[in-house]
Parts: sequence; C-alpha cells; structure tokens
Amino acid sequence: MVRPFRFGVNLITPAERGQWREKCRRAEALGYDVIAVPDHLGMPAPFPALVAAAEATERPRLGTFVLDAGFWNPTLLAREVATTDQLTGGRLELGLGTGYVKAEHDAAGLPFGTPGERVTHLQRTIEELDRLYGSDDFVPQPLQRPRPPLMIGGNGDRVLGLAARHAEIAAFSGGRADGDGTPTVITAAQLDERVAAYQRFAADRAEPAELNLLIYLVAVTDDRRATLRPSLERIPHLTEDEALDLPTLLVGTVKQMAEQLRAQRERYGFTYITVLEPSMEAFAPVIEELHGE
Repeated sequence: MVRPFRFGVNLITPAERGQWREKCRRAEALGYDVIAVPDHLGMPAPFPALVAAAEATERPRLGTFVLDAGFWNPTLLAREVATTDQLTGGRLELGLGTGYVKAEHDAAGLPFGTPGERVTHLQRTIEELDRLYGSDDFVPQPLQRPRPPLMIGGNGDRVLGLAARHAEIAAFSGGRADGDGTPTVITAAQLDERVAAYQRFAADRAEPAELNLLIYLVAVTDDRRATLRPSLERIPHLTEDEALDLPTLLVGTVKQMAEQLRAQRERYGFTYITVLEPSMEAFAPVIEELHGE
C-alpha cells in the first residue's frame, strides 16, 4: 500500500508573538500538515515556539526538525518533550539528530565530540527517553503514549540503524556534513544507496516507517536550467544535469514538481516532504496539486 503524502514547513525565522501566530496560521491555511522548528542558534527556541504554534492553529502536527541531541541532557529533554506534548494537545512529533555544526557547540560552551561520540549520545538519549517514559515514577508524562512519534534524521550507517530500530519517521537530508558542519549535497545515486542501506537495517520492522525528505529549494519556473544555473556555484562538484536530478531541489512548473515528487515516492519511498520557510508560499500550489494522493 502506498502511503499518502504529508507536507511540513520548517519555520526558521524568529518573530514576536503576533507575527509568529500569523505565519503559523498561514501555514495551516496553505495546507501544511506539520509546522516544524529547527534547533540552531539564531533561530527560534523549539519548544516555546511549538507551544505558541499550537495555540494559533488547530490542525497541523508540531515537530522539532531536528533537535541537536548534543544540546540536551536526556532527563531534562524528557521533561521538555512531555510538557510540550501536553501543552500542544498531543500534537508533538519529536525529531532528533546528532547535531553537525561545531561552531554552535563552541558558542554554547558544549563539547562537540567525534562523529562516533555524537551518535553514541543520540542513542543514549533515545534509550533514556524510552526508559523514563516507561517508568511510573517519572513526571510529567507525555500525552501521547508511550511517547510522541519519533523522527531520526541523518545519513550515516549508525544513525540509519537507530532510525530503523526506534523511529516512526526516518528523515533524509540529501546532504552530508564535513568535520566543521559544512554541508555537501549528495547526488541522486548516493541518496539511492543511503535509502537502500536504511531499508536493509529496517528489514525486520513489523511496520514500515514514514520516510521524510527535506527540500532545500523550491522555484516555480518554465525554464528549469536557466533558473538553476545561478545556484551551480554552490554545488561545484555536480554537473548541471546532476543538479537537475537532485531530489532536494524542486525547480519547474507546479505540475513538474508534483510529478517529481510522485516519481521520488516510487523511487525512494519519500512521502513526508518538508520545505524551508522561505519556500512556504511557493510550495503551496504543489500541495494543492497532490492533495489526497
């Protein structure tokens, strides 16, 4: 059975109360199923932002996209998650990742660690959340039981293995980060390999997870090549044809973008699509095109 599409927007720009409520209501009116908030310095603090989003809206789920596990003590995080789930009426979806921006850890005075250490901390965080929520002695408890749906984001083998074992949603970014957190876009073929690796790790799951893809750019145009060309300098390791084939870029007419997402659902299994806040309006006609599919 093909899973229907679901669409999210990641709100990255801080705003005062009235402006924040207005853009959350706008996201709901445009048809977004999930309003999400990242976990980066200089962007909105995730949990209060999601509580405010819940107060301004009725239908969308609310997500962290995704928390940097290295910023969080697992026990304190369990309290934040449970309280936020209660205050959002059980609409929370918890996204977790290892974190990848060393400069943010340095600014916060927190250790960054090696890639292996960061994955180990993510694993400990997941296991500790499950342990605490399974204990009658831990208060508060989330409204959703045994916990809010878990999304794990990342492309490395160990993270994909954690997602296969623990997550209701596996999130793919279409990129990888080097040692200091600088992202590098991966090709469509490389993403094929990463999704295939996840599927191997998840072969014994009783129920398949939802697969998420983050879209970096949405551009409505009749000339895909001309529109994409100015962006090629940021991805010099890719040819123009390879860039046009990237799953994380939606460039074309609304119908072309809808067809691309249908094809990617068939190729990779991506049914939960997230765009960044600057693309919220441009992507809305694609949501309408794919509504109910």
